Amino acid sequence: MILFSAFRFPREQQEQRRKARRLAWLSIGLLASTAVIMFLTLGQSQAMKTAWAEDLLGMIPPAALLVATRIEERKPNERYPFGYFRAISVAFLATAAVLTTVGLWLLLDAVMKLVKHERPPVGTTEVFGHQVWAGWLMIAGLAYAVGVGLTLGTLKRPLAAKLHDHVLAADADMNKADWMAEGAAIVGILLVGFGFWWGDSAAAAIISLSVIWDGWDNLRQVIGDLMDESPTEVGSLEMEDLPDRLKKAAERLPWVESAAVRLREHGHVLSGEVFVVPRERSAMLEEAECAAAELRGMDWRLHSLVVVPTASIEFAPDGDGKHADGDGKHTA
Repeated sequence: MILFSAFRFPREQQEQRRKARRLAWLSIGLLASTAVIMFLTLGQSQAMKTAWAEDLLGMIPPAALLVATRIEERKPNERYPFGYFRAISVAFLATAAVLTTVGLWLLLDAVMKLVKHERPPVGTTEVFGHQVWAGWLMIAGLAYAVGVGLTLGTLKRPLAAKLHDHVLAADADMNKADWMAEGAAIVGILLVGFGFWWGDSAAAAIISLSVIWDGWDNLRQVIGDLMDESPTEVGSLEMEDLPDRLKKAAERLPWVESAAVRLREHGHVLSGEVFVVPRERSAMLEEAECAAAELRGMDWRLHSLVVVPTASIEFAPDGDGKHADGDGKHTA
């Protein structure tokens, strides 16, 4: 058995991961462009300000993905024997917390403006020597943002399925919520143009609710991962059938009487145990069970400890900054 061994993604998944990184950079670039356009056209509109803040926040998930995918490729070591795959979960836990907090603040701000009956001044501006209603410029900026959100969401969804990436799927859902919220902002500005002063703040409230939902959806995904949730389908709460398929495959082995499987998600990868009951009991089996019970008694924190008989133990080279000698023993 090799300890501290690094996980290598299959060739197809490696290519998909490279595509995901390129898509993350594209997301940052396009969302930055929408943020600049909205900043130049937002005026005094509360809906535009909220949509602008949402586009700025939308750059956090792809940036976090770029950082986390680099960290998760580090090799396991003595301090992190299970590797760094949960770097993805940690990055998006921080992202979800920021999204939820800012969304609540934006919602409170929009509601207060509705309560105070604040009327946004949407006047005219000069464009190439002609006076144009500023609302049309706002709508043009929002329409561009809608196109960006639709494009990014469409590109991310198939990649999330191929990589079985819950985080990328949640980011695609966030892009979908973004363009829907920006569509609401267009309606709000049009309502202001027709004299309905409350349309702007109402649209801002809808957008802030979208931000809060994005944060909550990310939190739900990340908390499940950090709590060692059984593998689930991408973009769904339904559990995968992989544990059941592994159990049936183990029980088809001629020397196995029955089996049980326990899997958990670690970012992009899965880990766990397959427990089998052999048809013929042996002294080794009894000794392993007694050893596990005895070792668990060494510390009250040892909840799940499995003793696995193995032919040999080797340490993967460079697994923790050290190396193995010719006999497979760990040396400094």
